[in-house]
Amino acid sequence: MFTTTITANTGLATVITVGIILFLLALFFAHRTVIEKRKAVIRQSFVMTSYVLLIALMVAGIFVILDLWDYDVTDMLGNFFQNMPVFLEENMPRIIGILITLVVALGIHKMAKVALYRVGRKPSPNQRRKQTITKISLSVIKYLIGIVVIIVILAIMGVNIGPALAGLGIIGLVIGLGAQKFINDLISGLFIVFEHHFDIGDWVQIQGFSGEVTDIGLKTTKVKSFTGEVRIFNNGSIDPVSNFNMADSLAIVNFSIAYKEDVAETIEILGKELPKLREEDENLLEAPRILGVTDLAESGVNLRIVVKTVPMTQWGVERLLRQRVKEILDANGIEIPFPQVVVHSPSPKE
Repeated sequence: MFTTTITANTGLATVITVGIILFLLALFFAHRTVIEKRKAVIRQSFVMTSYVLLIALMVAGIFVILDLWDYDVTDMLGNFFQNMPVFLEENMPRIIGILITLVVALGIHKMAKVALYRVGRKPSPNQRRKQTITKISLSVIKYLIGIVVIIVILAIMGVNIGPALAGLGIIGLVIGLGAQKFINDLISGLFIVFEHHFDIGDWVQIQGFSGEVTDIGLKTTKVKSFTGEVRIFNNGSIDPVSNFNMADSLAIVNFSIAYKEDVAETIEILGKELPKLREEDENLLEAPRILGVTDLAESGVNLRIVVKTVPMTQWGVERLLRQRVKEILDANGIEIPFPQVVVHSPSPKE
């Protein structure tokens, strides 16, 4: 049994060493991320050397902490290597069983991931729906595999699974009572997916925030706005939600002509020319319709054009419509008014 005497200097040195180890851990994961992004241009030998060096530094830091706390590291290592053959001889079947379990679990997860992603990427009319089901299925499979692996490893180590499962059930009940919001998020996530509220790639509005759905999980949903802002919503708080992809969109364009122009003639000209836009833009689902006069404004007569479009393409269609309306009106000499003020000056009295 070891006896530890903590002094102020030892405590300070320990804190410094722990800080160095945490810094090395952060450096390790950051370095790993950079390597993943630049894998094509970095040699594999350099990658392995970096991993080995960082791990060696972290192990050395652990040994320094043990030495600062008056543990005989040499004696500990000697006892470890001395008892290693006996330990391996007694526990080799269990170690092999645990390794096989982990390998099989990783293999199942990898095969499920590859299979589901292939199905999700295969072009089809329900592409977004398939991607959503793929995401949620992978999440469920990951959790199930983790639970099964833990139970199997406990059984291999000789733990009586029956009482353990009963204990897990009681613990789960207690956690469920204390984490009702978490359970609510999970249930809401299942309803969102299976009732088809929205899919990955849909444009939605949740609590006043509009954007594209980039990820749907069991607990949260990520929405990205057109400015790049990503907001994460708990599935239980997504109420209400507006989905702009579930029905055709409507492009609306308002414009004005001068009071001196003939309204009926303008509508007739536009009615002949605007249907040609369907040949230019396949997002138009019908010929544009001129609804007529919507307002008698101060400077001119306001008219409105509407047309059904493919979901989420109405903005581009509106820009195209405004450009064509301007070109058609100019080509036919129809004046587009601009704000103006007419001042009448009374004649001077004689």
